[in-house]
Amino acid sequence: MPAHAKTATRVGPSRTDRALSRLCRHDLDGPRYVTYPRVACFGDGLTADAFAAALERSNHGGRPLSLDVQLPFCRQACRFCACHSIASRDNRQAEPYLSRLDREMVLLTRHLATSREVQRLHWGGGAPTFLSLNQMGDLFDRLDARFGLSGSRERDYSIEVDPREADVFTLRHLQALGFNRLSLGVQELDLRVQKAINRIQPRVLTESLVDEADRLGFRSLNLDLIVGLPLQTRESFAETLDQVIAMAPPRLSLYRYSHLPERYRAQQQIRAEDLPSRQAQLMILLDARQRLEADGYVAIGMGQYARPGDSLAIARANGTLRRDPLGYTPHGPADHIGLGVAAVSQLEEVLARNPESLAAYEAALDAGRLPTSRGIRLTADDRLRGDAIERLLCGMALDLETLSTAHGVDAEASLADALQRLEPLRRDGLLERHGSRLVATAAGELLIHRLAMAFDAYPPPDA
Repeated sequence: MPAHAKTATRVGPSRTDRALSRLCRHDLDGPRYVTYPRVACFGDGLTADAFAAALERSNHGGRPLSLDVQLPFCRQACRFCACHSIASRDNRQAEPYLSRLDREMVLLTRHLATSREVQRLHWGGGAPTFLSLNQMGDLFDRLDARFGLSGSRERDYSIEVDPREADVFTLRHLQALGFNRLSLGVQELDLRVQKAINRIQPRVLTESLVDEADRLGFRSLNLDLIVGLPLQTRESFAETLDQVIAMAPPRLSLYRYSHLPERYRAQQQIRAEDLPSRQAQLMILLDARQRLEADGYVAIGMGQYARPGDSLAIARANGTLRRDPLGYTPHGPADHIGLGVAAVSQLEEVLARNPESLAAYEAALDAGRLPTSRGIRLTADDRLRGDAIERLLCGMALDLETLSTAHGVDAEASLADALQRLEPLRRDGLLERHGSRLVATAAGELLIHRLAMAFDAYPPPDA
């Protein structure tokens, strides 16, 4: 019997109808909490001048920098897409955008000390490898000229790669520039699902890049998969997962598809009746966790898995894992600077975001000002709740006494509303309490974002 058939029919204590019913009751779409407060809660009160002042104050904190460059171009829009992407057939159309990115760098470095180490660099957004090799080289050189990029072996320089937009020469070029981590968007390998989402991507494309990345010695490689796509089944995803595991990536990410056609035009081409049910999605996730753990992967959280020797797994084991606008990281606190359309910046005292509209982003830079459009100043309560959420997502547990000591408050009293909201989840077996410690169960780890949502004091996402 093939491996995927065994996975699809395996039954255990957590698969009872009653347990699954409890999971389904709490399986709601929710934020990934890469920031707290959530981006949707940012207001209009943080001006570009106020953000510039916060940048200058950050120079005295001694923290390294983390740069996130949003490159919103792709060759064609995938139907599941929820990005601020710009479909284009010609990468020359990216030239005006790249020029404005450089203008944004100039404005930022007027307020940032360029002696600060750029510990992390990430290129994301649409499909960064949409750019030509020359364009990528020019952008990297501009970043180096403006910020002074690190040559340290400990640097973490990553890029999202669409296998349809890259080949072995692309990877060699990226390594020569200084990137040492890759994230490949696989999504699904089942052809029926690929056709339904308008993303035909033969497995051989991904396999060739995985092999070349291993040969070139990239520090880490992540493969992205999406659960909940149209026409997807437990059996089809199990087959995809078996094929992906055979490629032996150090990291794997399982994302949940959120169907919001009223918000994202591309999703209007997906028929709701073709989507797997919430129960089917949960079974896919349960199957995947069992399969990945059996193959030696460590569950990090929020659908992220890693090999035991990977830096994320090591940080998870020793309690130093953190979460920031780029997701999980083994690195310590840094000031996170976002560049480009819809980019998010995170400093100790403020969160800020650039415009989602390309026209608004361009207009701000053409007027000679930072393109900050929305933001929020963090209160003491924001810091407390954000810390609680981060600790829960990174360790699957939260110690209220430790949190009290860190913030100089009675965390249990300050978070009484959150603890009350957690009660139904505790009664349904997603959470246990042992003295001052809150610990997610195996079911709770699967829906850890739901536990985190209890600590969110802002209106819920669907309010």
